[in-house]
Amino acid sequence: MPGAPNKPPPIEAPPVAMSPPAGDKRQHVLRRLAPARLVLRLSIWRGGPNVDLVKPLERVAATLAAGEFPDAEKALDQFSVRLAEPRWPTIPEPWIRLRTAIPAPQPPHWDPDFKLTPADREAKKNREWARNQLLLAKGALELAPSLGVDLTDVQSCVAEAQTVFDRDGATDEFWALLDRLWDAVQSRVPLPSPAAARAAPPAKLPPGIEPEEA
Repeated sequence: MPGAPNKPPPIEAPPVAMSPPAGDKRQHVLRRLAPARLVLRLSIWRGGPNVDLVKPLERVAATLAAGEFPDAEKALDQFSVRLAEPRWPTIPEPWIRLRTAIPAPQPPHWDPDFKLTPADREAKKNREWARNQLLLAKGALELAPSLGVDLTDVQSCVAEAQTVFDRDGATDEFWALLDRLWDAVQSRVPLPSPAAARAAPPAKLPPGIEPEEA
């Protein structure tokens, strides 16, 4: 390919498979929305998260309540892409896994999964999705006390889900356990208010004119 680099561009963060596996559409949304609520509660957002991150989640909540699941997923996609923008503070693990960076164009054969069959590619994405969900669930338990959120009644779900995953993979039992946690997070962690917009600097007045005369 003329002008193409000799090597694939380096990957700054591990790619995140956001396509949910088969199951209830509402739970698909909650598996993304609940940890998204938590990432906007991190202390890195001094003064509160930017409105550009809060607004998509408000749309998710509204479309979820209306049962408009495809629109909720689209708003979550928008949130994930915006979260990957370089203007934000550094997002720590495991919350960085909520980002979806738009990759640079590259030849298809640079994709390490290029030779996989569609079924194997989808299975790999779903395994990655499940592993990320486990990491986010563990992060939720660690973050909750600092937010004053009590998750002790669902704390055992994460360890049990890990056991099921190690033994059988991402089965219905695995997802049912994690969904209990995400349901609790969804009901106990409100969406944060966006940071207040900075006031515009006062306009400069011509010499000799006092502000009250303008």
